[in-house]
Amino acid sequence: MNQICISRLTAVALVAVCSCQFASAATSTLPPLHHAGDITYLSGGIGSDQSSAIKGVMHNYPLVLEFVGRTNFGNDYLADVPVQISDTHGRNLLNVQTGGPFLLMSLPHGQYTVTAMYKGMVKHRTMDTTAATHAHEIFEWSM
Repeated sequence: MNQICISRLTAVALVAVCSCQFASAATSTLPPLHHAGDITYLSGGIGSDQSSAIKGVMHNYPLVLEFVGRTNFGNDYLADVPVQISDTHGRNLLNVQTGGPFLLMSLPHGQYTVTAMYKGMVKHRTMDTTAATHAHEIFEWSM
């Protein structure tokens, strides 16, 4: 092989190694997965590394919830938000307190009621999940 081909192969190998290390680092900063019945979820987003890692995998989850507080200076991410997921029959499927501003969920296709509370203020949303959609809902409270 000539020198140019060897240099190109070395550059390609270096890019591949760096890409794998970046993907591994992003995965390692994700919060752990949890399971509740048929629901798999993760919650977090505290700090820029974990927030970036979560944003990088959002597209893999049919339902993404985001929690923010509106202030005079802009929006602030919220954590420790109690969230309840119920089915169309009112059965409680998940009760969780968020570990950051994001809650990503994989759940069976259907219609769900999401209830979230911050400082005594309750918000309800009806959400549909299907194989073809990725729902991203922002819950916002005035602070």
